[in-house]
Amino acid sequence: MIVTVTLTPALDKTVVIPNFRTDEVNRIESLRLDPGGKGINVSKGLHALGMDSLATGILGGDTGRYIENSLRGLGIACDFAWTDHDTRTNLKVIDPVLHTNTDINEAGMPVGQDVLETVYRKIETAVRRDDIVVFAGKAPAGAADTIFAEWTERLNRKGVRVCLDADGGLLIEGAKAKPALIKPNDAELSRLTGRSFESIDEIAASARELTADGIETVAVSLGGDGALFVKGDTALRGRGLKVEVQSTVGAGDSMMAALAYGAASGMSFRDTCALAMAFSAAAVTTPGTQPAEMDYVNELLKQVILTEM
Repeated sequence: MIVTVTLTPALDKTVVIPNFRTDEVNRIESLRLDPGGKGINVSKGLHALGMDSLATGILGGDTGRYIENSLRGLGIACDFAWTDHDTRTNLKVIDPVLHTNTDINEAGMPVGQDVLETVYRKIETAVRRDDIVVFAGKAPAGAADTIFAEWTERLNRKGVRVCLDADGGLLIEGAKAKPALIKPNDAELSRLTGRSFESIDEIAASARELTADGIETVAVSLGGDGALFVKGDTALRGRGLKVEVQSTVGAGDSMMAALAYGAASGMSFRDTCALAMAFSAAAVTTPGTQPAEMDYVNELLKQVILTEM
């Protein structure tokens, strides 16, 4: 079982506007709506890979019901905690002429401690030893930066493997609880370690220190430059694949989905990293936050080159 946790979901409205201009009237060429939020995107990725998951977190209002109905329509199991506040809507503006992607995100509404505890009880009820829980994204306004750390410690005691994709205080505190996997980008890793990086070797050295300190796997996404994967004594560098970019939203979530899939299915570390490279690269070729078709993922998989550092 894989459980994905999204405490600040969103309805992602993606619009395509050629030659987008500020202070002018812009005409939308196309529009799509997707259930979004980092953990939800991971569940969508797992579904595309053929693996079931349970999506949980916090939803509210008509927008929340639209998100849940959309996920159920895709065949993704849901068990969300509900509030009276309407779930936020995020606007993604894609300009295919100027090659820009602009995110306009609403702030999430604060929730009480009782709602957060309801979410944790849903997680705890769903999982057993060796299951995987993915904490992804931000916490609601007012929630402590230690929330993922506290939940990780509780799940660790039950033998549940935690994957963490967060930033700032949530990542800094969460890493102290020794999740099984963290997936920062290079800037997030810099904030976590308090270091600036001048080379891939320095990034690898910091990732190795984290694995030596008890985090089993560190996956560092490097944008168009690819990614770095460190587990134990092994560090693999994957170069970025050349693809036609439509939207970068959700690429990191696709990488997390592939990493969780590999861990749950018993794939080798190298094969898991290769899938993560191909799946995340394919994700940027689609509008919105839907995963790419697996036929294309498999084509990209043939192009992945992993170099041991």
